Amino acid sequence: MMSTHNTPTHQHTNLPTKKIEDFLAQDEKKDLLRLLTAGSVDDGKSTLIGRLLNDSKRLYDDQLETLVRDSKRVGNAGEEIDYALLLDGLKAEREQGITIDVAYRYFSTSKRKFIIADTPGHEQYTRNMVTGASTAHLAIVLIDARKGVITQTKRHSFLISLLGIKHVIVAVNKMDLVDYQRDIFEQIRSDYLEFTTRLSIPDIQFVPLSALKGDNIVDRGENMPWYRGNSIMNLLEDISISGDRNFIDFRFPIQLVSRPNSEYRGFGGRIASGVIRRGDEVVALPSGISSRVESIESMGNTVDFAFPPQSVMLTLEDEIDLSRGDMLIRKNNQPQIERHFEAMLVWMDEADLDLNKQFLLKHTTQKVKARVDAIRYGVDVNTLQRSETKTFELNQIGRVVLTSTRPLLFDSYEKNRQTGSFILIDPLTHNTSAVGMIINRVHPEKLPSKIAHKWSKETNRSLVTTKERETQLSQKAMTYWITGLHASGKNDVAYDLERYLFDLGKTVIVLNGRMLRSGLNRELGFEKADRDENLRRVAEMTKLLNDQGLIVIAVFISPDKDTRVQVKEIIGAAHYKEIFINTSIEDCQARDTEGLYNKAAKGKIRYFPGVDSHYESGTADVIVDNLDQVKIQDLV
Repeated sequence: MMSTHNTPTHQHTNLPTKKIEDFLAQDEKKDLLRLLTAGSVDDGKSTLIGRLLNDSKRLYDDQLETLVRDSKRVGNAGEEIDYALLLDGLKAEREQGITIDVAYRYFSTSKRKFIIADTPGHEQYTRNMVTGASTAHLAIVLIDARKGVITQTKRHSFLISLLGIKHVIVAVNKMDLVDYQRDIFEQIRSDYLEFTTRLSIPDIQFVPLSALKGDNIVDRGENMPWYRGNSIMNLLEDISISGDRNFIDFRFPIQLVSRPNSEYRGFGGRIASGVIRRGDEVVALPSGISSRVESIESMGNTVDFAFPPQSVMLTLEDEIDLSRGDMLIRKNNQPQIERHFEAMLVWMDEADLDLNKQFLLKHTTQKVKARVDAIRYGVDVNTLQRSETKTFELNQIGRVVLTSTRPLLFDSYEKNRQTGSFILIDPLTHNTSAVGMIINRVHPEKLPSKIAHKWSKETNRSLVTTKERETQLSQKAMTYWITGLHASGKNDVAYDLERYLFDLGKTVIVLNGRMLRSGLNRELGFEKADRDENLRRVAEMTKLLNDQGLIVIAVFISPDKDTRVQVKEIIGAAHYKEIFINTSIEDCQARDTEGLYNKAAKGKIRYFPGVDSHYESGTADVIVDNLDQVKIQDLV
């Protein structure tokens, strides 16, 4: 009969009233362990968790009665109770006997609180497993004693390592089906350790067990006297996770600014890492302004110090303009501040990765636009082999280069999971396209050059063709791309060419760097990514003008060979002619009326071609070696 109290089985409910407050206070001080279970289909993950809840007396009477009834009706454990039914809540899961979604369960013991994520085992649900693992401290990897270390065991272990989980319990399940043989357990242990030498998992424990029979789940049992280690429950209660958090590098992303009146300005957020004390000096990023912590408020109380993952409100001694997405850090311990970085990406979208798409990137409390510049390689999660790939499909993993529109304040994921992780969001569907783990910054000069893309056939639906426009204007649409070092004489040649074509009755337009950077592209800097974006816009504009039958003379240093090749690809080879003004660096310096070479030599200008950046030749259709002897008509 169902209990009218609906209390956990075998637990005392007549707790003296005077002790309730003490009990609640003690319960509040328990730390929380987040764990996940991972394994192949039918390795017994859900059964293990169900047995763990039952044997630790954490099931309510009505839950147990329902479980017994469902085990007889739809169970897969014969005469035994099918504990997997506690977690396999979806109809499809019960019908197929597998876990599809991530099922979460909460329980506590006298020592610790737990949140368990039962994650899917099948490869097609990799993204679901990543979701469950994203906040976990510990992973239980189940291995069927009859099968040993299989491909999916390796795949799950790779994901666990990738996501930075430091503690793993390898549960060798179904030992009852191999007569509890020790040599089988030891062979699995040896095989697993051999594989994980390539992974970064510092703490691995091995437990032989039978989830169905209950051996070594909560109690050690009597079937494996040769095993003298701890049970699963003992390990979960005693394993130390306090050292897993980063208490050294103080990172406080601002989530909100509280201004209830003109006398108070508080900065609210969750401490990502590090410890902060009242009176500590802090630096606001990205402004770099310093101040000291005047007060710390937590849960409505003023405290002297705070640590992760506490949510607090800080006030500073000085008036500093901070907003959501900014960060408070320590003066001599700063994160990287960069727009370009490499990361491991787990693709979670049904649609494949489009390298021409711009995403929203959410990092700590900041949301910016970002793009994937290049895919370094994909990873076969079953073999750990790297491979070349042009896109990512659902559940695929690999290493990529990204660029954000604003600098991110980050650490490597290995150093700090909170400031080293991010998600990519599709701006149209608002789906989470990918989760990422930052590896390191990328020097701007080492960024891949990627400006060209495939044009849609539906881009131009005009009823007037380019050929008709050319006929009416009596000219062939062309782009004359004039390139060379600063002060090489490019503009002189360009305007002479314009005059020549105009006198022939042609309709011609000149575009140069100063013209566009003072208007259309004024927000762009001079790092490689911004230079490439500048030229991409120029190439796109030039193509549009060519489509109207016009002649364009584009005057740009464009020092990178690969970028010029892509410019030609965008415009189209039939409408493109590259002219290289091959003036020596000495003559360029002599012709430099703006003194830019001198400023670059003193470090006042960075990434300046001919000084701290190279010019790559070798793609020109015409080379002008001597400005005094150039014949403009020969350039056409």
